[in-house]
Amino acid sequence: MTLMYCGLELDRAANRRGDRAWLEEVRASARVLPLWRDKCLVGATCETSDFEVFLGMDGDTAVFAADLSTMELAATGASEAVDVRRLFGTISAEEAATLAYARGILHWNRNQRFCGACGGATESREGGHLRACQECSKLLFPRIEPAVIVLVESPVAPKVLLGRPQKGGFCTLAGFVEIGESLEDAVRREVFEEAGVVVGDVRYQASQAWPFPSGLMVGFRATAVSEEFTVDGVELAEAKWFTPDELRAEYPCTVDSIEGHLVREWLATA
Repeated sequence: MTLMYCGLELDRAANRRGDRAWLEEVRASARVLPLWRDKCLVGATCETSDFEVFLGMDGDTAVFAADLSTMELAATGASEAVDVRRLFGTISAEEAATLAYARGILHWNRNQRFCGACGGATESREGGHLRACQECSKLLFPRIEPAVIVLVESPVAPKVLLGRPQKGGFCTLAGFVEIGESLEDAVRREVFEEAGVVVGDVRYQASQAWPFPSGLMVGFRATAVSEEFTVDGVELAEAKWFTPDELRAEYPCTVDSIEGHLVREWLATA
C-alpha cells in the first residue's frame, strides 16, 4: 500500500535542473501549480509570480510550482486558498503527492532567503532545489526533518497504548529524531520520555513523506516490557491501553496519515 503524499510519479530530472537553458525551454509549455502562503489556489488566473520551482517531468510536460505569497489573495484570481490536506478524497493520490511536494519546496525557498552562517542573501539555483549565499558562497540544500511515530503494544494482551496531549484526543506517540540517534533509539527515548514506558522489540512498519513543511514520518511498532506507564504531564496529559474493540469504537483513524495506517494494520491482525 502506498501512503498518501508518497509514490510521486514525476521524473524529478535532477540531472537537468542545473541547465538553465533547458529549464527555460520546458517552461514555455509547462503545467504550473500556483500556491499562496502554503495553500493551494483554486481557479487562480494570475500568470506571473515572484518565484517558481521546477518539480519534474510528467512525460513530455514539465511541472513547475509558482509561489504567489507576496500578492493579495484577490489579485491571484483564485476563488479560494485551501490546505493540501483538505483536498484529500477529492483529488488523486498522485495529485496530492505533487501538491505536497510543491508546498514543501516552496516553503523551504521562502524561508531560506538568508544564509544561516553569515546572514547574506541567498539566490535560487538548480531550479529551486539549491540556494547559494551571495556573500560567503555557502550552498544550502532542502532539509528533511525525520520523526518517528510508534504504536506501542502490550506484552501480555492484544492492546495498544495511546496518549492524549494537553489539547486534542488520543493518538500514537511520536517525536523528532535527535542528532546522534538511530531511528530505534528515538522510538525508545520518545516512548519513555512521554509515557514512562520501556520498550523491547522495535519493528519498522512504513514511512511517509510529510512535507508540512519538511517532515519524514517513520512508523514503527514496539512492544512494551510491561503495561505500567507514567505520563510526563508535559507532552501527554493522559495515556490509556486500548483493546481492539475499544480502538474501533473510540479512536478516529486519520485517513491521510501514517498514524491511521499503523492503527488499521494492527487492527487487521489483532
